[in-house]
Amino acid sequence: MTQKTVIKPRKEAHQDRSKATVEAILRATARILVKQGYEATTTNRVAEAAGVSVGSLYQYFPNKEAIVSALIDRHLDHQLQWLQQAAVTAMGQPVEAAVRTFIEGLIGAHRVEPELHRVFFEELPRMGGYARLESIEQETSGLVKAYILARFPDLPKTRDLEVVSFLVVRAVEGATHGAVILRPNLLAAPGFVDELVRLVVGYVTGERMG
Repeated sequence: MTQKTVIKPRKEAHQDRSKATVEAILRATARILVKQGYEATTTNRVAEAAGVSVGSLYQYFPNKEAIVSALIDRHLDHQLQWLQQAAVTAMGQPVEAAVRTFIEGLIGAHRVEPELHRVFFEELPRMGGYARLESIEQETSGLVKAYILARFPDLPKTRDLEVVSFLVVRAVEGATHGAVILRPNLLAAPGFVDELVRLVVGYVTGERMG
């Protein structure tokens, strides 16, 4: 029977010195991942780059998988914060402005450490990060659903709101993620957000924007 790799930290850092050590380990791991890739990332290299002993590293993380998993969790937390802030702002806005706020929030979330984002996308299957990603997607769909229901209370009579909110999130996420991974220059293109807004508003309302 194959032993399952442990990807949880050994212990939490509470004191300032311990937190500084963990932060140094995480930052060093991020640098090595971006520059050399996952396979070249080892606990010895991380410890050396972080300026700590391997023994100190093992006090907090049992292996490199646990360090990368902690980095993924932190990266996804930062993305969720962007989306939650955008959702709060969007709730009081008319449809077109709200969609633009949501899309810009999602783009902002993807701009958090874009080089790491690319690495994590490649490593999610190996690290089992899809469960966490799915929970964030569900929360985002819930925020979109709440907004649509507030603005279009009659929509559930003719359409499946669960499906609508899911497709809105996946359409925007897919386009944004694809741009980050494949065409990062598109994120700065003047028409990128405009066209996504047209796509979402037209789909939800059934109306064409001018």
